[in-house]
Amino acid sequence: STFDVAVVGAGIVGLAAARELLRRHPSLSFAVLEKEKELAHHQSGHNSGVIHSGIYYTPGSLKAKLCVQGAALCYKYCDQKGIPYKQCGKLIVALEQDEIPRLKALYERGLQNNVPGLKLIGPKEIQAKEPFCRGLMALDSPYTGIVNYKQVAQSYAEDFQEAGGTVLTDFEVTNMEMAKESPPGSEDGLKYPVIVRNKR
Repeated sequence: STFDVAVVGAGIVGLAAARELLRRHPSLSFAVLEKEKELAHHQSGHNSGVIHSGIYYTPGSLKAKLCVQGAALCYKYCDQKGIPYKQCGKLIVALEQDEIPRLKALYERGLQNNVPGLKLIGPKEIQAKEPFCRGLMALDSPYTGIVNYKQVAQSYAEDFQEAGGTVLTDFEVTNMEMAKESPPGSEDGLKYPVIVRNKR
């Protein structure tokens, strides 16, 4: 098979990249090549599943901006596709007095990063939210959530395929090389196409 673009790896990053590239360049032909028989079989299907809110990153950094925007887009995408998630929130708890300044610094950082809904709470509010949790103060991040990223990745694959992309599973890439000449019958005018080989 011949494609204009081949993405190696059908984890969430590969599928998201292929999906977005196809959306931006619908006239090109795309393939995603995956060595396993199923998609998102490795890290994408075995991570914590947390939708991070963006508290920890340096204010003004690309990481902070992308994390906050990414969380909003993740919730929106899950709503559009009917993918279940839980916006369960998270408490970051100070157990000792000397941890309170660091907690307050995190709070300020989160505010600078435009993380929605952040607030500092005391011992009674901590216990009301988490009955088995004890602490002097906590940073309440209600926007943090959890989702099954394997389901998100599979939905990306469906979007990609519905837009005309091809997903080839059980295709372990073993070698990439420049061809010495264009393949017979090639009309794309490429003089030195890339050959992607698998075990077969």
